[in-house]
Amino acid sequence: MKKIIFVVIGFIAAWSGYSLLFDREEKPNVFLTGDNIICFGDSLSYGTGAPEGEDYPSQLAAMIDYPVINAGVPGDTTQRALARLDADVLNQSPRIVLITLGGNDLKNGIAKDVAFRNLEKIVTAIQNAGAVAVIGGIQFPVMDRGYGRMYQELAEKTSAVLIPNIYANIMGNRRLMSDPIHPNSEGYAIMANRFKEAMAPYLQ
Repeated sequence: MKKIIFVVIGFIAAWSGYSLLFDREEKPNVFLTGDNIICFGDSLSYGTGAPEGEDYPSQLAAMIDYPVINAGVPGDTTQRALARLDADVLNQSPRIVLITLGGNDLKNGIAKDVAFRNLEKIVTAIQNAGAVAVIGGIQFPVMDRGYGRMYQELAEKTSAVLIPNIYANIMGNRRLMSDPIHPNSEGYAIMANRFKEAMAPYLQ
């Protein structure tokens, strides 16, 4: 009986290892075709709350010693971002696209299903263009409305790279925030470093 149990356990372990390996091999964006790193999003990408040159894309460019395109537009919703995706991202030879979107949808009361349908279209189009999508998720205490969970589900569905909460330990810390929503230059530096770590495997 014990022998059978050990055989079953061994089979499960072997299958689990194979599944993990298979999942890694099946993830898209291993062979990247573009040239540029693009920060695509709303005011968090634009740099609202920080002096010029201290937004997270600028600080990221200094960290990695490589040009970074800032395609952030304050107030952008996922729908508005989707409308400018071709001009601001897909036509710019994207290699790595860092995304901060969803906060304005949440603030404006847009249903999460609608917001994440738009976001899925954005991520899929980026991947189909031969680039990797790195999503900076957001989680707001109390008023999250399930958005945090939807970022996780989107990443699992599309195999995009996810930072679950780009605001972690930033929001609520007066030393790192310029107002209740936007980081200051120090807060953006933390965001830049998180994106740097998330995209590191694709910088080679």
